[in-house]
Amino acid sequence: MSAPSVVLAGGGTGGHIEPMLALADALRRRDPGLRVTCLGTARGMETRLVPARGYDLRLIPPVPLPRKPTLDLLRVPGRVRRSVRDTRALLDELAADVVVGFGGYVALPAYLAARRAGVPVVVHEQNALPGLANRIGARIAARVAVTVPGTPLHRGEHVGMPLRTAISGLDRAARRAEARAAFGLDADRPTLLVFGGSQGAASLNRAAVAAADALTAAGVQVLHARGPKNTDVEVPPRPAGAAPYVVVDYLERMDLAYAAADLALCRSGAVTVAELSAVGLPAAFVPLPIGNGEQRRNALPVVEAGGGLLVDDADLSPAWIEATLLPLLTDPAALSGYAAHAAAAGVPDADERLADIVLEVATGDR
Repeated sequence: MSAPSVVLAGGGTGGHIEPMLALADALRRRDPGLRVTCLGTARGMETRLVPARGYDLRLIPPVPLPRKPTLDLLRVPGRVRRSVRDTRALLDELAADVVVGFGGYVALPAYLAARRAGVPVVVHEQNALPGLANRIGARIAARVAVTVPGTPLHRGEHVGMPLRTAISGLDRAARRAEARAAFGLDADRPTLLVFGGSQGAASLNRAAVAAADALTAAGVQVLHARGPKNTDVEVPPRPAGAAPYVVVDYLERMDLAYAAADLALCRSGAVTVAELSAVGLPAAFVPLPIGNGEQRRNALPVVEAGGGLLVDDADLSPAWIEATLLPLLTDPAALSGYAAHAAAAGVPDADERLADIVLEVATGDR
């Protein structure tokens, strides 16, 4: 019997692409002969990320979707018909045994084309509040996997977020000395990691830099990823005896950043929350103040489990950092407790769990 042909639909943003590629890696580890094909569009990050990881990428016309049912939906049917037609032809060409969708404007035509072609569907939802494509896909799917417990999605099974093994297999304690040395940090000081996603976050940047003197004077060192465009974020040289405050544009090695840190100050995108809990790194989550509130919902299970803190963007300030984070960073026992609770909320083997589901569906064992 030939190895299954698996088609993955997760283009657009890193929040869709990273779990798609983590699943692809898990499937490849199971069976190097298994055929994995990724669907995307010419305008998404997948055009760079998918080939770089060694997977075949096939392009389909995009179908942008509103987050909620609105009048914009009236413009969607024509785009959908063309994209479904092209995607159906691809599924036939690839002799697809299963389609796995991760939401977004690539997933909807893949779900509809799979239904027409009689190919079973598996849906994976990253956020605590599902988008429109996955709400539709869940209705026709053989299995539905969710990252956050309690996600309101039809027949959702809590599986977690598939992550790269460099993250999910990270031993923070074993890598700490190496990681801190790599960033020019001291080996034994408590360490705060500040980051706001790939582009940075202005409110986090302002609050952290303004609290720099208080943090470093208390012996807390900081690794701060400001975002490549935020070149105005600078910290004056530290006085003699103060802890380091290291500012970088971007963190290429998030595994080393997590290993170096004792606590993170960050947004609460789905991948960020999943990675931090999987490696047992507690965080002060500052949900993005725009959108539909999904970032707050993403963080809540970890916070409610005792693995982190939650602060509104409007309430984040240097004074809050000094009053709330500084005492925590200088209390090893409290940090250790938060870390243990964060790890208990994490799912480091979500890639393997989802691979099990996908292969069961692909082979008809469902």
